[in-house]
Amino acid sequence: MYYIGAHVSAAGGAHMAVENARAIGANAFALFTKNQKQWKASPLTTEDIALFSKAMKDAGFSAGQVLPHDGYLINMGNPDPQKRRISVDSFIGEMQRVRQLGLDRLNFHPGAHLNQIDPVTSMHLISEGIDEALDQIEGVYAVIETTAGQGSALGRSFEEIATIIEGCAHKDRIGVCIDTCHIFAAGYEISTEENFQKVMQQFDSILGFDVLMGMHLNDAKSNYSSNVDRHAPLGDGTLGLAPFKVMMNDKRFENIPLILETTDPNRWEDEIRLLRSFTHH
Repeated sequence: MYYIGAHVSAAGGAHMAVENARAIGANAFALFTKNQKQWKASPLTTEDIALFSKAMKDAGFSAGQVLPHDGYLINMGNPDPQKRRISVDSFIGEMQRVRQLGLDRLNFHPGAHLNQIDPVTSMHLISEGIDEALDQIEGVYAVIETTAGQGSALGRSFEEIATIIEGCAHKDRIGVCIDTCHIFAAGYEISTEENFQKVMQQFDSILGFDVLMGMHLNDAKSNYSSNVDRHAPLGDGTLGLAPFKVMMNDKRFENIPLILETTDPNRWEDEIRLLRSFTHH
């Protein structure tokens, strides 16, 4: 089954994300488990956890239909030891929250070298941070997201992500999330059916489809190979609908959260319907 949803608001508590997903006809969703633009977070209460658990049960959602996202401030590739420490601790805290909510994966942007150290050294720091988190938190996968390669952001190629995974001791607990807008902006031409298939072949040979634990389905406002991360509603951007049509008829994309992060929440319900309409029964 295709699990299709959007990155919905969790304002008012994590359980509200389940309600917001149901309201747009989604059978998957993403959420932040805390404010994504701040370091601090109030701990989850037993009531928060119980409400979320009940909402999930009522909606018939399993952990595999949810792709939590970590905060935007975290950068485990930061060469500054103190700043990196804050990032790693924050990442561990987010893994802990995911675990408390009974979920099994945390999606994150790998990090950036900030033009202060060479990329490989920074990637090694990221690997160490992931391992430290996985040492402490059981039952949660660290899911690395492909990036557009804006600024000094790492994870702009399948090879960079492979390097990060290679540096980890807990390889069996690491997944990958492909963002369609990001890979297009990073130089993967996926705007035709044929090219999309070719790029997925590359992904399979470098990383393997068994590590794919989520997708972000976004059209792009930015141009191909521009390294600019700007999302657009499906069919409104430079990417177009071709890759999404292929995906909705490829069993390799079943049973993982397929998450819209498109820019107009009012269109999410229609976009979910559109994606479903692409599947040939």
